[in-house]
Amino acid sequence: MADSSFDIVSKLDRQEVDNALGQTAREVATRFDFKGTNATIEWSGEKVIEISASADDRASAVLDVFKTKLVKRDVSLKVLDASEPRQSGQLSKITINLKEGISSEDAKKISKLIRDEGPKGVKAQIQGEELRVSSKKRDDLQAVIALVKGQDLDFPVQFVNYR
Repeated sequence: MADSSFDIVSKLDRQEVDNALGQTAREVATRFDFKGTNATIEWSGEKVIEISASADDRASAVLDVFKTKLVKRDVSLKVLDASEPRQSGQLSKITINLKEGISSEDAKKISKLIRDEGPKGVKAQIQGEELRVSSKKRDDLQAVIALVKGQDLDFPVQFVNYR
């Protein structure tokens, strides 16, 4: 019988992030406490979002609204890498980088975790920005999924191609 396998990936649903950004921009434009603060949130490249406002606390408030919208859309906040508010002329700006993919160090960490704590006979191979886990028994693979989900990793993980 052939080995069963699945992939551990860290993907970002850009459409959901874009929808959350649009909702945040609309809310910031209409909310009373943002009137006159020149608060904006917009894309600044493929994986970068920029928030600007007249004061640090207003920029942080826009970031909180954005985080709330992401949570409502089931996007993990672990994809965000937000900078501290910084002054730029009269505006205060926050740059948010979106993280996607599993770095080689993180992949090695997960692979070591699976080897050390996972069931015997489970193999993990690093393939670019994803990790392929294979075993003869499907029950072992489900145990590995539970093990990885139980860890507090600093990036979101999804399990795909389960066969």
